[in-house]
Amino acid sequence: MDPARGAVRFRDSAVVLRGHRHAWRIGRRSTAVTLIALLLCIVIAVLSLAWGEVTVPLSDVVAALFGGGDRRARLVVLDWRMPRVLLALLLGACLGVSGAIFQSLTRNPLGSPDIIGFSTGAYTGALLTIVLTGGSYLLSAAGSLLGGILTAAAVYLLAYRRGVQGFRLIIVGIGVSATLASVNTLLIVRADLDVAMRAAVWGAGSLSGARVEQLIPVSLLCAILLPLALAGGPALRQLELGDDAARATGVAAERVRLLLMLIGVALTALATAAVGPIAFVALVAPQIARRLTRSSGPAMAASAAIGALLLIASDLAAQRLFAPTPLPVGIMTVSIGGGYFVWLLVREARKG
Repeated sequence: MDPARGAVRFRDSAVVLRGHRHAWRIGRRSTAVTLIALLLCIVIAVLSLAWGEVTVPLSDVVAALFGGGDRRARLVVLDWRMPRVLLALLLGACLGVSGAIFQSLTRNPLGSPDIIGFSTGAYTGALLTIVLTGGSYLLSAAGSLLGGILTAAAVYLLAYRRGVQGFRLIIVGIGVSATLASVNTLLIVRADLDVAMRAAVWGAGSLSGARVEQLIPVSLLCAILLPLALAGGPALRQLELGDDAARATGVAAERVRLLLMLIGVALTALATAAVGPIAFVALVAPQIARRLTRSSGPAMAASAAIGALLLIASDLAAQRLFAPTPLPVGIMTVSIGGGYFVWLLVREARKG
């Protein structure tokens, strides 16, 4: 082991970057998977910009992206469709990274914010602001973040017994999620008809209302949260070895776990606030990333790329397969993720 700070070492099929406290292992396979997923994201993004009620030739799409083309093409591509495409990519990456964090912390493939209840808590917070105040975007975002954080705190405290065990956290999270789902249903039933309809449509998870006003704050928060999450990757690997082993390597286990949980909740709440609850991306993306990269630890960058790919592909499918009446993207991700979830439950039951 090279103790030098900032040293770069090549070992077998990986590049190891060494910093002050942690080492970042960049596997060639992980890099290849991430780059291929990003390339597919670009391809699907261009198709999403081209296809729709108004079809734009691919040559005009490329020209518009580089500031050329006619005014009509720039209007359709840049003003109407670009915010939706960028939001899908950014929020898919957020959900993929959030799922990787929680699956690593719980050491269980079922440990995603969808299952533990943090997504439901974020939805509850946003729903309360919609029902009680009419729900502007900023209020909904604040309510979503607060709801997710309070839910995470409740689950953490209820699951804490001289530390937090992954299985206990999942069981407590499922119970809290079921309770909050009942609260959400009650809020919608008791609300005025117009508010209830708007909340129900938003609760399906849809990118159809994406605007530049949403894209700007989402981009700024992603620029802060995603690098923090990626920087926590080495600490997550140490925590997977157990708290004692992590402490022996200089990781403050409980403090780091709380910080990473907060980052994961913030990523989930950000997606929920922007477009509503998008189910199963956080569950599926890290699992696909681990299998493709054959990584023993959390494949954070690959999870982000796979999450972005899943969400933008699901949105394109929801728009084009069911035209002229497109579905909310949340319904499409539930359809895809539900089958994966059943398969995962059967697989875990057989292992037990």
